[in-house]
Amino acid sequence: MTDKINIALAQINPTMGDVAGNIDRIRCARAEAAKLGADLMVTGELVVSGYPPEDLVLKPMFLDSVALAVEAFARETADGGPAVLLTAPWRDAKGSNGATTWGQRIYNAALMVDRGAIQTVRYKHDLPNYGVFDEKRVFTPGPLLGPIALNGVRLGVMICEDMWTPDVTECLEESGAEILIVPNGSPFERDKLYERIQLAVARVTESGLPLIYVNQIGGQDELVFDGASFALDAGRNLCAQAPAWRESVVLTRWRRGGDGKWACAPGEIAAPSSEVEQIYQAMVLGLRDYVDKNRFPGVILGLSGGIDSALCAAIAVDAIGAERVRAVMMPSPYTSRDSLEDAAACAGLLGIQLDNISIEPAMAAFAGMLAPHFAGRAPDIAEENIQSRARGLTLMAMSNKFGHMVLSTGNKSEMSVGYATLYGDMCGGYAVLKDLYKTTVFQLSRWRNQSVPAGVRGLAGRVMPERVITKPPTAELKPDQTDQDTLPPYDVLDDILRGLIEGEQPIADIVKRGHDEATVRRVWRMLDRAEYKRRQAPPGVKLTRRAFGRERRYPITNAYQG
Repeated sequence: MTDKINIALAQINPTMGDVAGNIDRIRCARAEAAKLGADLMVTGELVVSGYPPEDLVLKPMFLDSVALAVEAFARETADGGPAVLLTAPWRDAKGSNGATTWGQRIYNAALMVDRGAIQTVRYKHDLPNYGVFDEKRVFTPGPLLGPIALNGVRLGVMICEDMWTPDVTECLEESGAEILIVPNGSPFERDKLYERIQLAVARVTESGLPLIYVNQIGGQDELVFDGASFALDAGRNLCAQAPAWRESVVLTRWRRGGDGKWACAPGEIAAPSSEVEQIYQAMVLGLRDYVDKNRFPGVILGLSGGIDSALCAAIAVDAIGAERVRAVMMPSPYTSRDSLEDAAACAGLLGIQLDNISIEPAMAAFAGMLAPHFAGRAPDIAEENIQSRARGLTLMAMSNKFGHMVLSTGNKSEMSVGYATLYGDMCGGYAVLKDLYKTTVFQLSRWRNQSVPAGVRGLAGRVMPERVITKPPTAELKPDQTDQDTLPPYDVLDDILRGLIEGEQPIADIVKRGHDEATVRRVWRMLDRAEYKRRQAPPGVKLTRRAFGRERRYPITNAYQG
């Protein structure tokens, strides 16, 4: 029995499937925790494999590699250093004639490793199956069990979703838990940190127990994890919080009072950032990890002189550095002098290479090829899309030649209503602005021109000319074209789209907010008709509560009209 325990919160950025590399990160964090005087280090959810592993956990040889790595790491804890509560996909081990065989049930597990061995295993009970989560597909829910004992302290372990409902907390409190510990893989979205803390407060209120919440950090495909791990005492006070957006190890110091309850000494509390900075940091970290974890040498994008490509270029430089970002201006006869100047100015401010490749020869070649077949028909969207696809083909050729991944620069407003060209501006390996509405594109561009986020690799100062932000958006596919020729004003469009996508609201409710019914119905139809395009779009970081992809699944063939 002890009256004090020091617990380190380890925010680790794992790489999916890199079991050896992830164990190395845990090992390094443990060494840091040991220097801080920790008795126990807690990691985020499925840190050994990466999260979410999806169908990767259905491969027996992958689970074999996870088990062997965890067992080998557990032996290292015989050195007298801190115990580690680590997390991994895990199978039941069943003894048979002295040999170990594996059962078929796969669990999302937390394992206490200490004194040279795996001491205790606990399984996630409440498996999420909504939004981006599909855990019931691959994992078996674990039973409700009591706390884990470490040095006489009874620790109630709940894995991520187990904290979002009261059942697991109630079981742990009734079976004698003294401190609740919650390893997490909670993806970023707007207002998510506030929601996490409020749910943690609810569990502390119900149980009267303090709570430690450890979140993952880093990007994994469409998801980005912001960290911001924290500890609450039994009085619901925030007594420690790790910084968002970077790996860290934060120590919390706990003492048992005369009443037997545990109190946490005031510790490090990272300063919160604004919502606009959180969104920007999410895109930077998501892109950085997607590029680096997939081992791309850099990125390439079309720099048109417009705001979307300018913001994408700034995010890319902030994510991976100017030396790994290459831009291409691809003018047509409709490209304005302002666009040429603004693209060059953006590249200069960011310090990136800018190539100029005219698409006029490609336009002329396609016009000649198709002239006999298009005879007697006026130019229309077919010719406009040829321009977009000529640019996409050019970027893909540059990508194939130099190895840089193409960034798609379209935003959520455009993707929602199909204002994008398949195999043209939609082509690429990653869509930086995929879950960012156009109105927020303007907001972030203004903010980045005035602010330098922590930890970025770009320079201080403006990242784009002011004219890029203030001029009317245009695709420049025909003379004097603007986006508003085809779409409602973006403040109107985005508010309607938020109602339809994030809110799943009826048309009548959106009209009550002051919108024209015919416009709302038109946007509804455009949203539905563009589903086939979105199915073919590249991944991009999730920022809102309903990002396109796994989180919003609508049929392509769909006759429902509201």
